[in-house]
Amino acid sequence: MPLTLWRDISPLGQPLKQPSSRSPHVLVIGGGVTGLVTSWVLLDRGYHVTILSSAWASDEQRLTSQIAGALWEFPPAVCGQHTDAISLAHSKKWCMTAYHIWDGIAAIPSLSEESGVRMKPADFFFLDSVENDKEQLSKMKEIMASGVRGFYRGADIIDERRLNPEYGAVDAYEMMAPIIDTDQAMHWLTELVESKGASFVTETIHDDLIDIEDSLRSRFGADVIINCTGLQADALAGDNSVYPIRGGLIRVINDGVDFPKVDAALTITADAANANEIVFLVPRNDNILLIGGIAEPHEWDLDLTLESPIIRRMRDRCERFLPGLKDARLDAEYPFAQGLRPFRGTNVRVERELRRTGSRIVHSYGHGGAGWSLSFGCAQDVAMLVEETLAGLPAMPMKEMKSEWKGSDIRTKRWASPDN
Repeated sequence: MPLTLWRDISPLGQPLKQPSSRSPHVLVIGGGVTGLVTSWVLLDRGYHVTILSSAWASDEQRLTSQIAGALWEFPPAVCGQHTDAISLAHSKKWCMTAYHIWDGIAAIPSLSEESGVRMKPADFFFLDSVENDKEQLSKMKEIMASGVRGFYRGADIIDERRLNPEYGAVDAYEMMAPIIDTDQAMHWLTELVESKGASFVTETIHDDLIDIEDSLRSRFGADVIINCTGLQADALAGDNSVYPIRGGLIRVINDGVDFPKVDAALTITADAANANEIVFLVPRNDNILLIGGIAEPHEWDLDLTLESPIIRRMRDRCERFLPGLKDARLDAEYPFAQGLRPFRGTNVRVERELRRTGSRIVHSYGHGGAGWSLSFGCAQDVAMLVEETLAGLPAMPMKEMKSEWKGSDIRTKRWASPDN
């Protein structure tokens, strides 16, 4: 049964289930959205939680989770990453769990204001009819049956959003989607888990967790360790398939003065030859419009500027798509954001440690640019793996899943992979 707001977790400042002196203690490593949401889920289940991170959300040195575009998508974008059927099936379940929880938070005005979570139209445009692309057609049909709100398909969206007809969009569909002010949401999540009883430790770990598991558990009195470290999983999980995809976002003033205010997320994928350079326009909650997007696999340096060729191409592409942007003013305080999305080989990893029999490490990393979209779904599965670990059950690889979609109901069937 999917994780549900008010039944399994609460956005109020106390845990749903108060821990006792005998309640298990979990050490969560990583202070990004994955680590904080995972901690929230565990705190509301009555666990003691300590979060260890090398850095926390701030407005000076932003975390990757703060730099993210944070537009929910079904299934989350996997640009630059080969995704197998197992990962795709999990991602569909995970992102729908997150969709309903973010939607529930946005539905309460006071919570929406505090968290920076809004439900806004998200429009997806195409240079050809969706019927002519089997993959896009299949995805659209799944979206229609997934339980998202406000799905509508029609080329009239193109005129309604004032797109440049010369750009070539001929088809479009729309849905209501969570759009999250990541700075505000990260501060809110940090304060929420602290109010629910989480302890915070600022520290950087460089070693493979398998080598220091015993000492960490002894030092923190931890029954289970959860690795939510993103790119650091290369070292902490001994996983050399972890790599970055660099992205950049231009921030402009979206107050309706210089161009008609953009109140919907607008995206269009380029042709296959330029699949890593798309149009990505997302309104923030503070009169800011994000202009993107790019994906540069295996680029580790954060040395992009507004004058970098790929960023100039990005802005030109978006201005041709939505002509009014040519007059946009940059956000003087924070004109450009860049970060490294943490990808992993073929799939997101939500799995127990397999290299050491009896290990009490659980991994949740490799979310790429979809940490916000997958957050609560992955946290639910992590909680299940924590329970398995505490029960002494043997660790198994990520399991295959077939999903039968019936409205907002997700019926799943799991079994062990063929190697077991």
